[in-house]
Amino acid sequence: MTSAQPQPADAGAAVSAPSVGVPASLFDLVLQSLDDDQAQDVVSIPLEGKSSIADYMVIGSGRSTRQVAAMAQKLAERIKHAGYGHVRIEGLPAADWVLIDAGDVVVHLFRPEVRSFYNLERMWGFGDAGSA
Repeated sequence: MTSAQPQPADAGAAVSAPSVGVPASLFDLVLQSLDDDQAQDVVSIPLEGKSSIADYMVIGSGRSTRQVAAMAQKLAERIKHAGYGHVRIEGLPAADWVLIDAGDVVVHLFRPEVRSFYNLERMWGFGDAGSA
């Protein structure tokens, strides 16, 4: 089993997986998908004990509304094809902030300006890191 402690998306490559291209869990699938689609500044927040909505919240940015929309759609497809079922997606038409609810993992994808404005990491008490 993999460690329960979340890691940045780029650190996922160093973790051994059951086989190439097969994520060990929904959380790993989300991180792998965002990494494959070149999401920026991916952060995961463990929610267990903080909230009953999910086990993890993952936040990432795209360079444009087009990239944010594409990442969200691909992530939803990958989750479905991996057997985790359908996800709920909100905010796709504007794609400034897209929410993907995959059950145990909730993903927020933003354009950088919108992410800075809402600052979800701070709201959930996850550090003050981040300089432009």
